[in-house]
Amino acid sequence: MHFKFTIPHNLVIVFSIIIIAAVLTWIIPGGKYDRHLVSVNGVERSVIINNSFHYVDSQPQTWQIFSAFYKGFINMSHIIVFILMIGGAFWIMNETKSIDVGIFSFLGFTQRMERYRLVKLVGVNNIIITLIMIIFSLFGAIFGMAEETIAFAVIFVPLSISMGYDSIVGISLCYFAAHIGFAAAILNPFTVGIAQGLASVPLFTGIEYRTFCWIIITFISICFILWYAARIKRNPRRSPMYDADAYWRQKGKSHLDEIKYYTPVSAWIIAFLTWVALLIFAIKYPVTHLSVGLSAVSAPLLPILAALFLISSFFTLRRSIHFFVLNILAFTMAYLIVGVLGYQWYIMEIAALFLAMGIVTGFASGKKPGEITKLFVEGVKDIVSASLVVGFAGGIIAILTDGQIIDTVLYSLSGALKGANQISAITIMYLFQSVLNLVITSGSAKAALTIPIMAEFSDIVGLTRQATIMAFQFGAGFTDMIAPTSGVLIGVLGMARIPYVKWLRWIMPFLIILIIVGFLLLIPTVTMKLNGF
Repeated sequence: MHFKFTIPHNLVIVFSIIIIAAVLTWIIPGGKYDRHLVSVNGVERSVIINNSFHYVDSQPQTWQIFSAFYKGFINMSHIIVFILMIGGAFWIMNETKSIDVGIFSFLGFTQRMERYRLVKLVGVNNIIITLIMIIFSLFGAIFGMAEETIAFAVIFVPLSISMGYDSIVGISLCYFAAHIGFAAAILNPFTVGIAQGLASVPLFTGIEYRTFCWIIITFISICFILWYAARIKRNPRRSPMYDADAYWRQKGKSHLDEIKYYTPVSAWIIAFLTWVALLIFAIKYPVTHLSVGLSAVSAPLLPILAALFLISSFFTLRRSIHFFVLNILAFTMAYLIVGVLGYQWYIMEIAALFLAMGIVTGFASGKKPGEITKLFVEGVKDIVSASLVVGFAGGIIAILTDGQIIDTVLYSLSGALKGANQISAITIMYLFQSVLNLVITSGSAKAALTIPIMAEFSDIVGLTRQATIMAFQFGAGFTDMIAPTSGVLIGVLGMARIPYVKWLRWIMPFLIILIIVGFLLLIPTVTMKLNGF
């Protein structure tokens, strides 16, 4: 009788990690740093007071492994609700078969592009993958895109499957690319901005070398995805997700030749009412102030978007309801970007935007309120397992926090840095930040926790504070892509129906390469005189 290994459910994996975390609270003594509030770039943050560490009574966790789930759901509630609202909204949109029509039209366009010799030589799919990844990498590098990629996964996974790839390529276009940019941050306010503020370094200085690092890391990552995508294209069965992707392949068989192209009267009415709503917002907010790093630009973006929506809606409605729905989706993404950069939108506003998209789509396609509600509930049911895993993952952080061992680990690192030379010090900082990121995936929270101490030790060993910040930002980005405590990772994997273990096996070899590249890029910050360092 042969033993057959089966991949455990994601909930089983998370629960096992919670147990391990609880065991660590029995081994590692409790410790605590005193904290105080400081203003960082206009935001109050709780920051460690240097030389304030003291041991406290250990808090070994036992039955708390069960209450950790409750605390995890509370701590991750914003992402859980976000996932449920996204799932419900897109289920309504999927009912119209508009995304299938859009993918079919897009693939037809790419096939026509192959008539051009240069495009055919390079490969139209290669061009598409490269451009999309560059865009999302820039989003991560400039304004720290992370949670937003959960919504994009619903779009890119079906597209990737239709192009002959797998669901891993689908989330690589958005999630993977955005996190590469997040790690190789140029102006990311959640990592570089906060860390430089805490370290009393001029805001966003050192941008020249950071841009160089972003180019190198993004280039290597795109090459890797192009290689993997070509490999899967040649033989789809080589994909670790081949069997699991049957769900997406089956879902994509929407019998496009049987779809009836029409435009109901309700679509014209909804288009007009939506435009009126957009016009009201345009009048209320005639000028939008976009902030990117230290640069700011003002433009009448909402009036422009309202005008473009009116024009594009007229032409798409003349074709069919499907293209109008795709038009709604496109403007949803446009308003998302403007909202994030111009009005500091976060998960609540983005979730509300997608919920509105789903409701508008439902009414435009002629559905009654009861039918829209039923579809929304079906979408929530379809994605609820991913939401559960996100909540359970939050339990890991709850155990470690209640066990009061995180500060002890940080204090032990500070002891290891004493007497280290510059290369050794930057290596220890980088590795520690990478490991700590498996537990604390919030870049801003980790900056407030570690930068005050790391900045002080960088002065002692002769490192520039900019080098310390780069070790932090690399560490705050790369291992985020395997962190079981990351609500974004678990949410994206849940949306794409990719088991955590399969993702881990796929990403781990390349993650090791990224970590090595990150280390090599840190060496010049120690050995060379760089502008801003």
